[in-house]
Amino acid sequence: MPETSSIASYWVWAGTALALLCLLLASYFGKRRRLVEDLPTSKTTGVFIGLVELKGTAEAEQSLTSYLAGAKCVLYSWSVAEQWSRTVTETYTDSEGKQQTRTRYESGSTTVAEGDEAIPFYLKDDCGVIRIVPDGAKIEPQIIFSQTCDRSDPLYYGKGPEHAVPDSDHRRCFTETAIPLHAQLYVMGQARERNDVVAAEIAHNPSAPMFLISTRTEKEVRSGLQWGFRILTVLGMIFFVGGFIARDMERHIDPAAKWAAYFFPALGYLGIAIVGWVWMVYNSLVNLRQRVRQGWSQVDVQLKRRSDLIPNLVQTVKGLRDYERALQTELAELRSQLEATPPGVEGPDHRAVSKTLIAVAEKYPELKAQESFLNLHKHLVETEERIALARGYFNEIATFYNTRLQVVPERFVAMLAGLKPQALMMAEGFERPPVTVNLAD
Repeated sequence: MPETSSIASYWVWAGTALALLCLLLASYFGKRRRLVEDLPTSKTTGVFIGLVELKGTAEAEQSLTSYLAGAKCVLYSWSVAEQWSRTVTETYTDSEGKQQTRTRYESGSTTVAEGDEAIPFYLKDDCGVIRIVPDGAKIEPQIIFSQTCDRSDPLYYGKGPEHAVPDSDHRRCFTETAIPLHAQLYVMGQARERNDVVAAEIAHNPSAPMFLISTRTEKEVRSGLQWGFRILTVLGMIFFVGGFIARDMERHIDPAAKWAAYFFPALGYLGIAIVGWVWMVYNSLVNLRQRVRQGWSQVDVQLKRRSDLIPNLVQTVKGLRDYERALQTELAELRSQLEATPPGVEGPDHRAVSKTLIAVAEKYPELKAQESFLNLHKHLVETEERIALARGYFNEIATFYNTRLQVVPERFVAMLAGLKPQALMMAEGFERPPVTVNLAD
């Protein structure tokens, strides 16, 4: 009897442990699904330091050539699996203590060769490009090559090793996955400043919650995470209640007559799942609020950049303009001197040629002020675009945050946590006025 009770308890503890494991995994998928939903898509020119989401095409200055398909790509991975089969004869002892012999057929495959290669590449959208360093990322590539052949095919030894595995069927499966050049990508990762130029790049960061490079769309990524969350949650319920059912089966109790005994375990599991959901939603809302604050700080950074950059650019252009104005005036005066004036008589003689013009050939100097003005205009446009992108990002993440606070059932969690909506940034509500560019002086 004690042994039966021990076995019955084992089923309950085993079911509980598996149910908790399923809940933890479901929480993992749920948090990532909410992260994908909560993070707005940024433009490449609007990427700042922090976690970002991007969409675009894979581009490279010098692409790779994949090993099996020979396709142009930015990263690839290939493998060769050789099939085998064998018949195994074994001896065992039956329930009556007699020696018996049985034959078992086994089959499978063994990887006999594999390889991969990757390079940093660029993600391109309609605004620009940004560098992606794929090391350490979770890669979801496309299958670009899949073929099974025997020894009569040139591919068998052409791309595979000469040796065979034990009990080989002499059939090999060649598979290659890659991110092809110009492929549409969905990228989520941590942005950082590049070491070689003043620009951002996406790279691995141990503290980042996700670094994903996928050939799937955002909708497909989100759907996969959602299904993982749902399946694991239901599976946990099955394990948890199944442990109690198995316990009663060991005790030879009819489960149909004890349905009420399973209602309370199921209710308890739902209670644990709800508490876990509330915890997950609260954390995601807090993280979303932090991203709203980060978005506002990026607007502030860009406004400060404009405030510091534009006056310096204007002074530089003014200096160059004044220099060229003086140079042109002096050359015009020299050209206008047609005759000499006798000594002691007032006339059109000018001062001697200054030292700065001694080595200047008699020709019109190259006008560079126009290029400087164009450069000033370019910086003004780029600065305003960066501010607009930062404002757009802030308004988008703030709008989503405000929506999360209003929808049910997140609304109740937000009320319990005391989370307040974030006002959006309007064009007329700019705290810092634009820098006035005055070149008339």
